[in-house]
Formats: sequence, structure tokens, C-alpha cells
Amino acid sequence: MEDHQVAIYLAAMAAGALLGWAAPGVGPGLEHAINPVLGALLFVTFLQVPSSELVHSLHDGRFLAAALVVNFMVVPLVVAAMFTFLPADQAVRVGVLLVLLCPCVDYVIVFSGLAGGSSRRLLAATPLLLVAQMLLLPGFLYLFMGSDLADIVEVGPFLEAFAFLIVIPLALAWALQAWAARRPAGQQVSDAATTTMVPLMAATLLTVVASQVPKLGESLADVAAVIPFYVVFLLVMAFAGKAAARLFSLDTAAGRAIVFTGATRNSLVVLPLALALPDALAVAAVVVVTQTLVEVLGMVAYVRLIPRLVPAAPRAQDVPVAP
Repeated sequence: MEDHQVAIYLAAMAAGALLGWAAPGVGPGLEHAINPVLGALLFVTFLQVPSSELVHSLHDGRFLAAALVVNFMVVPLVVAAMFTFLPADQAVRVGVLLVLLCPCVDYVIVFSGLAGGSSRRLLAATPLLLVAQMLLLPGFLYLFMGSDLADIVEVGPFLEAFAFLIVIPLALAWALQAWAARRPAGQQVSDAATTTMVPLMAATLLTVVASQVPKLGESLADVAAVIPFYVVFLLVMAFAGKAAARLFSLDTAAGRAIVFTGATRNSLVVLPLALALPDALAVAAVVVVTQTLVEVLGMVAYVRLIPRLVPAAPRAQDVPVAP
């Protein structure tokens, strides 16, 4: 499955779109399944990061600084440059902001690894990126949308998402790691759980897409209008990530990982927040899911192109010696 995971993810999204179109009545039921399957996915993601390595990762100052600068300084500036040109519909704008302002913490690790990026560094940085985006997102939304948004966006769903998608999966992952370190049975359970990464990602993508396709309806034109912005974002962040990697003097693997963390967005984790918005902003959830569809296709291109954009440094024996 790992060898063919990209094809599996694309097939899962296609199946989800077909299911949502052919049986729109399943949408509401599948929405209730999003949080459980996403929580399971994040649990398996956290399980692959030893708690001791999380502490060690805090000493990797240059990589963490680059990841924070790219995601929480460069990305907001890029979004601000595009914001004026977005469709005027408030729901569409909220959806774009929710998804573009939050860095990905799940399949970015997969795609970065396929392109020769440092998956271990991204895994170790995952909790920090999750906490940072949850803390900063309300402030970003206020800056872009003003005080009017405070009256319609409730704090409760944010806290609920933080608890059920971050705190609980992370605590369970650490508990299983502790068990695995002491008992062979715990190690067996841990090994078995890590093999479910690809099926859980596929199940998450299928569930998310199938639950949102029936909501397109009359909003199809508005949703389609944001696709070019998502494409431009991917193009701009490829070069912005490369510039950040050079600024912080990162090695090739770390540099490629920075490009991926800057370009991939946290659509799956912020979707529950979009679903918790009032009915008047229901389109925001579809806008978020649309970004997922564009991004996965973009990641397929990234896997081939980023190694060329951020090439490996030549080995000493490969450097020609002047006569």
C-alpha cells in the first residue's frame, strides 16, 4: 500500500465524489464520521513520533524556525495578497482563510518523504504546528475579516477540535509508546497500528469528499472560482519555501520538507471547524474540501518537481577540481 499510496488516495477521492453524487443522502451521516476517522489518522501519525524525539526536535532550531516563519509569516502575507481578489461571498472567503492559514500535519509527511524530504523532522514538528495554528487562527481570522466574524464563529468548535484531534490522539499515542517500550504485546499493537496509515488516510479522504459533494448545489460557480487561487498558492509557495530553506541554510532533505510544509494545508483538520459554522456559511466547508482535491493533485506534481527545484548538493568527489 505504501508503494502505491498516491494512487490509492486519488482513487479514494474519486470514489468519494462518485458516492456523494450518486447517493447525496449519505452526506449528513458521513459528516459525523469525519472526526472519528480523522482522530484515528492523527493518532497513527503521532504514534510514529517517539515522545523523546519531540523533545529532541526542539533543539533543531533552524528547521523549526524555518517552518514557523514559512507557515505563520510568509503564508499569511501570500494569502493577504490574494484576499482582495477572492469572490466577495463571505462564506467562500472564510473557507479559503480557514484552509490556507493552517499548515498540514498528515499527508504532507507522506508526500515530502516521496520527494526526498525529511519526514522525521516534519513528524516531530507536527504537534508544534498544530498548537501554533490553533492559537493563531482566531487572530488571523479577525485581521482578515474584522470583528463581524467574531459574532458568527464560535469558540467551542475550536476547543473541541483541539481536544479530540490533538490532545486525545497525542496522549493515546504516547501511552501506547510507553506500553510498547515495556511489553512485547505493546510493541505488537504499536506495529499493527502504524500499518493502518494508508487505509485511514484513504478512508478520511473518501469520507470528507463524499460528505461535501452533495452540498455543491448552486454554489458550484463560487467554489470553482477559488480553484485558480489554490493553484497560484501552490506555485508561489514552492519558491517561497525554497527561499526560506536557503535563508536558514538547511540541508537538502530539510529544505524539501520546508517547501512541502509551506505548500500543503490542513484541510482535513480545519474541516470540522468549517462544518461548525452557521448554515449561512455552509459553503465554507465545500471550499475547504475543494482545496484538498486541488492540493493532492498538486502534491503529485510536487513529488516530481521539488527534487529539481531543491536539488541535492553535489558530493565532494563529484565537484570538479580546477586544473
